[in-house]
Amino acid sequence: MTKLRLGVIGAGSWAVAAHLPAMAARAADVEFVGVCRYGGDALRRIKDRYGFRFASEDYQDVLAKGIDIAIVASPTAVHYEQVRSALSVGAHVLCEKPLTLTSEQAWDLVDVAARTGRHLLVSFGWNYTPMIERARAMLRESGIGPVEQISLTMSSQTRELLSNTGAYPDASRDIVPDSATWTDPAVSGGGYGQAQLSHALALAFSLTGARARGAFALMSAPLDAPVELHDAICLSLDGGGVCSVGGASAYVGADGNRHHLALEAVGNEGQLHVDVFRERVSRYRPDTGQSELPVRSGEGAYDGSLAAQRLVDLAVGRTSDNPAPGELGARTVEALELAYRSAASGAFEVRP
Repeated sequence: MTKLRLGVIGAGSWAVAAHLPAMAARAADVEFVGVCRYGGDALRRIKDRYGFRFASEDYQDVLAKGIDIAIVASPTAVHYEQVRSALSVGAHVLCEKPLTLTSEQAWDLVDVAARTGRHLLVSFGWNYTPMIERARAMLRESGIGPVEQISLTMSSQTRELLSNTGAYPDASRDIVPDSATWTDPAVSGGGYGQAQLSHALALAFSLTGARARGAFALMSAPLDAPVELHDAICLSLDGGGVCSVGGASAYVGADGNRHHLALEAVGNEGQLHVDVFRERVSRYRPDTGQSELPVRSGEGAYDGSLAAQRLVDLAVGRTSDNPAPGELGARTVEALELAYRSAASGAFEVRP
């Protein structure tokens, strides 16, 4: 079989920590064609380490080499242009979260992917874990009906990162994260909401099918941080449901640097509980009672390599299952866009 030609756009700290090792593990399927990032020394080191044939600081140069799959792990502000270009040259694309800065951009990418017949994946890591994949299968078999209420809470070790006083625990030790990627609102679009609650919303929206209609949000930025560290968001949902979202930037070192992420969802046919920290999934339905999903230790832990591996499997046709498609990415962008608008205006903001 001819190998998939890979282009990586934005080989920053997280791409080096997660995506590139995942691609190296799929060397039988993948040819390392081109890589792009700013910074000549780091770019040369990455090119040599992974055996890319070509390296450039201009992503268009990478696309011009001819690629089948692309990983876009650049700052959020440039995702739209780069993902659209990669889809347009015929590549299947994995994009880091958040998908884009605006919902208009996100839904346009969904349309472009459909029009070109390419797979568009978003790097919502929990959606690819064995625990959540089996939770989705359980709900497809027997769900909880249209969602009425969701309670969603998350905390993760981003206090130092978002206050410009340190990095995050999973960052590459070799490639230092660029602080502007996370803490310049013009680049990132915001703080904890963009950096982490995008994950939480993607998990909740994937399992329940929910879509935000409106939002009221409060956000706080202690430590003179340039972006918010903590979020309290109330969402109204299509169909009349409601959702509460709490997000907190925890200290590096807390709970062994493990993420806390849990959701409780009540539908008109039952109830769902998911806790990735405790690795527990349970569902209750009045007709069948309580069901606990058997989960082995580690099956709910965040694994940054899984999204890139799924990109390969989709591109070669080993599977048709995309746990985090562009459409899901667009729904998370919508919710966060509404939340940031509300935090700025002090009003309840509604989707057009």
